Amino acid sequence: MEESLVSEHVSKSNSESSENPLLVDCGLPRFDRIEPEDIVPAVRQLLRDANERLSRIEQAASPSWETTIAPLEELDRLFERTWRPVKHLFGVKNSDALRQAYETVLPDVVQFGLRVRQSRAIYQALRKMREGDGWGQLDATRRRIVEKRLLAAELSGVGLKSSERERFTAIEQELSQLSTEFANHVLDATKAFELVLTDPADVEGLPESLRRLAADSYNAARRSETSGAQATPEQGPWRFTLEAPSYGPFMKHCRRRELRERMYRAFITRATSGELNNEPLIDRILQLRHEKARLLGYATFAELSLTTKMADSVAAVESMLEQLRKASWPAAQQDLQAFQQLATQQGFDQPLAHWDVPFWAERLREEQLEYTDEQLRPYFPLERVLEGLFELAGKLFGIRIEQTDDTVPVWHPDVRFFRVFDQSDAELAGFYLDPYSRPENKRGGAWMDECISRRRVGGRLQLPVAHLVCNATPPVGEVPALLSFREVETLFHEFGHGLQHMLTTVDEPDAAGISGIEWDAVELPSQFMENWCYHRPTIRAISSHYQTGEPLPDDLLEKLRASRTFAAGTQMLRQLLFALTDLHLHHSYQPGGPETPFDVMRRISERTAVLPLLPEDRFLCAFQHIFAGGYAAGYYSYKWAEVLSADAFAAFEEAGLEDEHAVVEVGRRFRGTVLALGGSRHPLDVFRAFRGRNPDPTALLRQYGLA
Repeated sequence: MEESLVSEHVSKSNSESSENPLLVDCGLPRFDRIEPEDIVPAVRQLLRDANERLSRIEQAASPSWETTIAPLEELDRLFERTWRPVKHLFGVKNSDALRQAYETVLPDVVQFGLRVRQSRAIYQALRKMREGDGWGQLDATRRRIVEKRLLAAELSGVGLKSSERERFTAIEQELSQLSTEFANHVLDATKAFELVLTDPADVEGLPESLRRLAADSYNAARRSETSGAQATPEQGPWRFTLEAPSYGPFMKHCRRRELRERMYRAFITRATSGELNNEPLIDRILQLRHEKARLLGYATFAELSLTTKMADSVAAVESMLEQLRKASWPAAQQDLQAFQQLATQQGFDQPLAHWDVPFWAERLREEQLEYTDEQLRPYFPLERVLEGLFELAGKLFGIRIEQTDDTVPVWHPDVRFFRVFDQSDAELAGFYLDPYSRPENKRGGAWMDECISRRRVGGRLQLPVAHLVCNATPPVGEVPALLSFREVETLFHEFGHGLQHMLTTVDEPDAAGISGIEWDAVELPSQFMENWCYHRPTIRAISSHYQTGEPLPDDLLEKLRASRTFAAGTQMLRQLLFALTDLHLHHSYQPGGPETPFDVMRRISERTAVLPLLPEDRFLCAFQHIFAGGYAAGYYSYKWAEVLSADAFAAFEEAGLEDEHAVVEVGRRFRGTVLALGGSRHPLDVFRAFRGRNPDPTALLRQYGLA
């Protein structure tokens, strides 16, 4: 019997209404009731219970699944119910009070995680399980879970001497604190910057949607001020920020070069001064990671990192990145020459600077493709995009998605909850969608995260639930949310992650969905879904003018498809700069040596940036992926997985994209392998099961027009 996703979330009795909402053990998280003051007592109660359970597991540990792994999975579920909602709210509803509570209990949570992974009793039981007669009786999924648990223990210092293990634990504690501090600094520095313009001449050429957003931003920031007229898109004032929906369009369309320069310099120097300066945190993080790797017997942190990746060596990663770099470099040089030539033709008599490139690239794109982003935006209202996305998912994977009519508790009024069904109307999963930017308390970027994992609980199947979080342009006034095409791609991307979490058929939580998948393969389904944004029938399904209902005109549709290869070399090199910088910082860079991390990035840029970086560029101080996220020595994963995703989409192309029967057949095979198997098999085996062979990078280069 399957556990209901929504039927148990409402308060059942007066007695439950006083219970800490983070300690409720059924249904969906009570996001509508969770307050910062609930966090510390709930997490401390969680840790008391968890430590007691762990002691019992250690005492009873023996080389069998039922006595060791099964109770550990139950232990993990305690954290799923209590700690996971706290981590989620930290990203989407940050506040001083929540931050303080989170940071109060974080060291103890980290300490408990280390205690589990460093447990010698559990480690010895798992080793005996692997070496015992019953090993062959475990299925492949369970054997892989045991192997990964053993590796996690070894990478957590279980084999270290007592003094070394104490040092390792101290390093993990400090790294966790530094990561949180790094992220907070970026959030606070981003919030602290604003560019307020009052002269209509300064906003000439800016899209109407950006002016609406900027006026709304000004009003929101000044909401506490009772005097003064409200800003309007026509008359201002206009407030611009470093958040993506504001910064990106501003750099593309602002005609005032000095204002673009001011924004650009602010962007590349975020979190570099005063109490928010991340420079010393970067040095310390790299130093600690290097020390951690050496303690575990690895020469570098990159080598340690690759033990949990699909790539088998640093050399293999560098080889793949260099292949992409060589194909991209000449194209990127031609891109810059074309931008400069257009600027010169239009009277600009200076070499292009960094703050000029987005502006003139956009002018060239408009000239070559004869459309603007703003011409597209009215055709992509969020509701239409969702409708077309769900229709595509239904066709490819045989599912049905409905927004629930139930009162599901959410953390913000913009958040919605959807349920996923198969063709026989059996419920499969659910997901929250938090679509819009909220710079006051929500971190930038976009992500999918697990809310509830698929697992067996008391003999019943617990269905998976995902968080899909974006930072798209919100509705303004009477105008609904109109997405830029990049925001459309981002939504498809995160939905792809969500599909892998939700359509898993694995009941073991350590291998269900995205769990247990090597990090550099986890972007495969997300990047795969982006390909459909350039598929003619899909574009037609996700687009219609929000006022007239007219479909996207055929000429715009074809120009949009052609835009995919515009400045492809430039786009590719930017990602390679980040990937190679990350790799070198964690492999060849020596903390405390003559080079700084910024020197490393500048050196890498000589081969990956046709326009040299500014001496004052401190982008690393805001590079949350590698200093506050999970991408340390793994940023290359985006390109590694993009090779997989491009080749996976090529299977549909080879079958015939206009042949609906063939598309459905390949889609079901994709669901039955990539989306269903999760971490139960090695990703290369999963890819081979879908594609029938090893991945080929040619498809990616062809996709970008760089083959």
